This record gives sequence, structure tokens and C-alpha cells, in this order.
Amino acid sequence: MPEKKKIGRPTNNPKSNPIHVRLDDKSLAILDKYCKQENIKRTEGIRQGIQFLESRIK
Repeated sequence: MPEKKKIGRPTNNPKSNPIHVRLDDKSLAILDKYCKQENIKRTEGIRQGIQFLESRIK
């Protein structure tokens, strides 16, 4: 049986850990405003926020 080809762009950093969150209106507005300002998608804005938190870990 032939091997199935993967669909999508190849990447060196696969995002294989989905997470689902619920945000209140204020948090979503902040995220959307930041993403519009930086011209990025919500998922990238969330990733950047998580990277920011890394600097605050003691």
C-alpha cells in the first residue's frame, strides 16, 4: 500500500497541540486590537502572549 502524502505546507515547527479557550469580551477585544495593529492572526497573537509569559517565570 503506498504511503499517504501529507497535506499542507511543510514546517520545522509543527503545531500539534490544540488548545481551546473561552475569552470574555474585554480579553477578545484586546487580542483583536493587538492582532490588527501587528497584522497577525489571533493564533499568532496568542503564541506571542505565551512567549511573553515565559520571561515572567521564576
